[in-house]
Amino acid sequence: MRMATRVLRVKTPEGTVELPIHIHIPEEAEGSWGCRYEIGWPGEPRTRTARGADSVQAVILALQMIGTELYTSGYHKAGELLPGGNNNGYGFPVPANLRDMLIGDDAKFF
Repeated sequence: MRMATRVLRVKTPEGTVELPIHIHIPEEAEGSWGCRYEIGWPGEPRTRTARGADSVQAVILALQMIGTELYTSGYHKAGELLPGGNNNGYGFPVPANLRDMLIGDDAKFF
């Protein structure tokens, strides 16, 4: 079941399209917790699961994994990944070793 959604935008040859990011409620399985998330990349949507010792850690890791995928994507490197809404960043944290890549409000808050 979805817990949260954020929609960014991506420039493509066909025009600017929405990039939905869905985060699901963590679930316990086999002694750990998993938080599934989906990034709706154009032509190649991806679903991944972040695993943690408890549900909070699973959510935090999922948010960082999303941030990592966004900031290391070809779309970001090409300047084709656009913030959604009034934010001038993507709104996801990254691990410490990627913080120099952050833009806009992300650089201030994460």
